Amino acid sequence: MAITPHEASIMAREICDAAPIVPVLVVQDIAHAKPLAEALVAGGLPALEVTLRTPAALDVIREMAKVPGGMVGAGTLLTPDDVKAAKDAGATFGVSPGATDTLLDACEAEGLPLLPGAASASEAMALLERGYSMLKFFPAEAAGGAKFIGSLASPLPQISFCPTGGVNPQNATDYLSLPNVICAGGSWVAPSALVKEGKWADIQALAAAAAALPR
Repeated sequence: MAITPHEASIMAREICDAAPIVPVLVVQDIAHAKPLAEALVAGGLPALEVTLRTPAALDVIREMAKVPGGMVGAGTLLTPDDVKAAKDAGATFGVSPGATDTLLDACEAEGLPLLPGAASASEAMALLERGYSMLKFFPAEAAGGAKFIGSLASPLPQISFCPTGGVNPQNATDYLSLPNVICAGGSWVAPSALVKEGKWADIQALAAAAAALPR
């Protein structure tokens, strides 16, 4: 069922409201999908972004979508084919590093709420003009960090951000304390070494610490 940009932003904002951190996951092995999702959700991080950067990504989304309490999204959406494949796999939201009309059209037609990426005031304004007010700010640290995002709050109070890219436990609160930041995307809650070793309790503990970050 198709959705409007305004509806997409409302849905994306609800997802971003769920927890301070959205785990950004690059999963190589489908066998890790379910226990990883269970550990993150149990730790208090229900919104999960699985990047479409591995051959297993769509199957990982299918498995994670079965975990109660979780909301699984597809990251690195670039084309209409990516959007359709992600929706068919069970993704309930999408994330993109930037935004094009073609990609936005595809997400709206598929009814997949998108967190579109922006890295400048002009990009953010163009998305707001179309109806998107909940955006990903990427690459956060490289594009100016918390100081830059904070400077957009006064001229663009209608827009909220989920900064991703270089966000870590040391600087996460710098972002989360900003009035125009709802949550942040981070990969540190699921380090590849812990995933490979199946240390789900350790990952749950990292997730719990991230879920407790103030905002």
